[in-house]
Parts: sequence; C-alpha cells; structure tokens
Amino acid sequence: MASDPQVDLIFSHFIPRYEATGVDPNDLRKLMTEIDRWDGWCKGWSAFGERHEQLAHEAKRQGRHLTAAEAYVRAAIYYHYGKHLFADHADEFAQAHKAMLRCYTAGVTALPLPAERVLFPYRGVAMAGWLRKPAGGGRAPVAVILPGLDACKEELHHWASAFVERGVAALTLDGPGQGETSFYLPTTHEWGGVLGAVIDELAKRDDVDGARVGVVGQSLGAIYAPLAAAGEPRLKACIANCGPYDWGAVLPKMPAVSQETFRVRSHSSSIAEAHERARAITLEGRAQQIKCPTLVIFGAGDRLISPAEGRRLADTVSGPCDYVVYEEGNHVCFNISYKFRPLTADWMKEKLGAA
Repeated sequence: MASDPQVDLIFSHFIPRYEATGVDPNDLRKLMTEIDRWDGWCKGWSAFGERHEQLAHEAKRQGRHLTAAEAYVRAAIYYHYGKHLFADHADEFAQAHKAMLRCYTAGVTALPLPAERVLFPYRGVAMAGWLRKPAGGGRAPVAVILPGLDACKEELHHWASAFVERGVAALTLDGPGQGETSFYLPTTHEWGGVLGAVIDELAKRDDVDGARVGVVGQSLGAIYAPLAAAGEPRLKACIANCGPYDWGAVLPKMPAVSQETFRVRSHSSSIAEAHERARAITLEGRAQQIKCPTLVIFGAGDRLISPAEGRRLADTVSGPCDYVVYEEGNHVCFNISYKFRPLTADWMKEKLGAA
C-alpha cells in the first residue's frame, strides 16, 4: 500500500483500464510499488514512458520500424496516464501531454495502417483528431469515438483498432474539454454542433463516406455521444458505454480528483462553478430527440456511474435501442474489453453498412 491513500484509490479504480489500453501488467505492478505519493504520480508514470520511448528510439536506429512504432504508442499511453487525473498540476500536465503527443505521433503515423492527423474548425479553434482507415481502400463509413473526462483521443487507440479491422474508419476526437482541445475550449453540452462540424469536414473527403457517420463515447463521452445524436440528425448510429444521463447529478458523487479534473476541463474557477456548469450536460428533454439506432452498454459492477443511468437512456430514446449489461463489467467494462470492443465494432459495422 502507498502512504498516500489517493494513490491506492486511483489504482483500485483503473487497473483494468490501464491494462486494456496498453500498459504492460509487469510495468503496472512496478508502478504500484514505486509511486507512494500523489504528488509523484506524473513523475512515476513519465519515467516509465521515457523508458519505452528510448526503446522506440533504439529500434528506429536499427531499422526495426514496426517495433519502434509499437513502442512509441506504448510510451504515449504511459505519458498520458501520468497526466490523466493530474489537471491541477498545470506544468507537469503540460509536459506529459507534449511527451504523449510526440510519441503517439511518431508511432501511429508509422504503423502498417497509419493514422492521419485531422483538424476540424469549430468556434475559432481547430479540434484535433486521428483518422485511421481500413485496408483495401474504398469510402468506408466513419465511427467518431469520444473519450471521457480524464481521457484523450490517444487512449482510444486499441478500441479504434476494433472498428478499423471490421471495415469502419475510426476517428478519435478531442472535442471541447477533451485532450488537446481542452486547452482552448471548455466542456460543452452542445455536441450536436461539434459533430456537425466534424461531419461537414468528412463530407469533403473522397476517402471516407461522410454520409455514413456514427458516434461512440465512453464514460463522460457516453453522454456526449447521445447529446450529439440528439442534436445532429445526420448521425446514423450512436453508442454510449457507461455514461451518465444527468452529469449535474452524478458529478458531486464522483471522487474529488475527478471533480477537480472537471473543474479544469470546464474552465471553472471553483468546484461550485463546475457543478453549476455540469447541470447543463444532461439528456433530460434531449434523449427523446435521438432517432437513430442506439446501443447502450453498462457494467453492473460500475463503481463510478450507476447502470440506472444507462437504463434511463435506453428507455427514453425515440429510435431503436439495444441495452446490454455485463454483470461482471466495471466502469466502461475495461475488465472485459474482449466483450465490449467487438460488440461495439460489430454493431456499428452493421448499422453503417460497412463492407
């Protein structure tokens, strides 16, 4: 056990998430013994990120480009987790963010199916995303995947792969209050406009089908996705994985570090102001506007957001809805990623008519 209970609390909540998104279990066990104080959280993770970045450099010098690309992506995930709930430590957060983006860019652009960095104009800001397309060419439909409160588009790498492998292009996006975009735009409830701006740009491309776009979200992103579907009728399908129905009611029950992260991401000056802004992020009066097919997923063992939030969404949408509860699932069902990832990718492939 760490001397700081905050460290043990975060590890207890997120071990399955770390492993499911690319952290080596052996490294994780070492991190759990080496990080003793919350103030050392980012430094501890970043030290492991630097080790994998050095492995990537060495592989690249030897001409082992796939090995290098994989190591860069892995290093990016470590740097990301150094900052993922560290938003109130601005300097360390920014340093880890830059390292994460540097490594992910070096890795994902050199993979056999590389990603393209794409920018989407929205309210005077360029929202950043990574677009990965299936092999074989053709105008594939697109799944826009949204991260949660303390995540970012780079964390969604392995989930995005499940869509790409099934013929659906995956666009992982940092919208307002997320990842790169959070430095410029605060969290918002106006996700119909956000996805509308994304679809406008996708429609200009000849390598993907901007007329067949679905939206996917995890955790807080799983209220953003249905908000987008409620406000943007061009969306053809929506997936919500373990998201709240009414964020204003859920936020005060979250761990203090999560509330502080939302304060920073919402550009609020106090927790009280953050709670007030959270009240606008609700599906109350909006879920009924969702007419496209919707898939709602929850883990019955979710300790952060009650599955009742998902049941409420499933009961309220106007369009067809599939509601799936995994009895053994935790938050976002990271402990059974081998179930939720293929389900979401298969379901989206079928709804968007991917080849």
